[in-house]
Amino acid sequence: MLTPAEIAAIHIAVRAAGDQFLPDFRRLPVPQTMAELQVRLADVEARCLAALESPLAATFSDTPWLAADAFGLSTAGADLPAAYWLCDAMDGAIQYVQQLPGWTINLVLMRQGEPIFATIYDPLARELFWAQAGAGAFLNEMPLRPSTKREPGVMVAVFEHTHGLDEDAALCQRVTQGVATLLGTYGVVRNYGPHGLQLAYIGAGRLDVFLQVGRDLENWLPGLLIAREAGADVLTATGQPWQWAADSLLVTAPGLGTTFTPAA
Repeated sequence: MLTPAEIAAIHIAVRAAGDQFLPDFRRLPVPQTMAELQVRLADVEARCLAALESPLAATFSDTPWLAADAFGLSTAGADLPAAYWLCDAMDGAIQYVQQLPGWTINLVLMRQGEPIFATIYDPLARELFWAQAGAGAFLNEMPLRPSTKREPGVMVAVFEHTHGLDEDAALCQRVTQGVATLLGTYGVVRNYGPHGLQLAYIGAGRLDVFLQVGRDLENWLPGLLIAREAGADVLTATGQPWQWAADSLLVTAPGLGTTFTPAA
């Protein structure tokens, strides 16, 4: 387990990385061309990584960094280092440049192919969700607890989908079936943007069901650990225990996941 000093160092770095974007939020113009958008997104990524890597190097000098965008190339994790940082420089960066809420700084520490520590920081709300494997999940310093709802009509479900649905008819059909089942089962079905934040909200009891059909491992890991440590069910869309190579994710309040399988 990480020491209190190591945890504090991570929290300080993640908060600083996120807070640096607050002064410019809704002050810079919304990009109007693809070229402008790419420049803005690249700037966000560079600033975020610089704010994280330098301060954490002092505490974790031997831990390399992997970019989230390159991470999904491996399905087994066999070729990855024994320990490494996986950073989504800004989950929801498109919301940030569009002057919308719903952007976070996500960081996860991996060891032996498993997430052992994760943070998701929402600068606008000043909320830092974090978890350590085997030690629970927290919002700032408050322990997280999932929902205890049992009436589908008052449950709030959310969904995500991967890129490339226009190129994979079978995947598109699975996604469509999954969303249709959510709409037919739960009182409210929404999408709130960042993958990690939605998963953290499951752990906090703000949301009840998260479904994504299609593999998106690098976006799942930080929120997956937080939700699991809070006590949520973490399964595949067919109701099986989630594992590294899974191509879907179903995270629910305790007891819901084993009885609801929205997509084959």
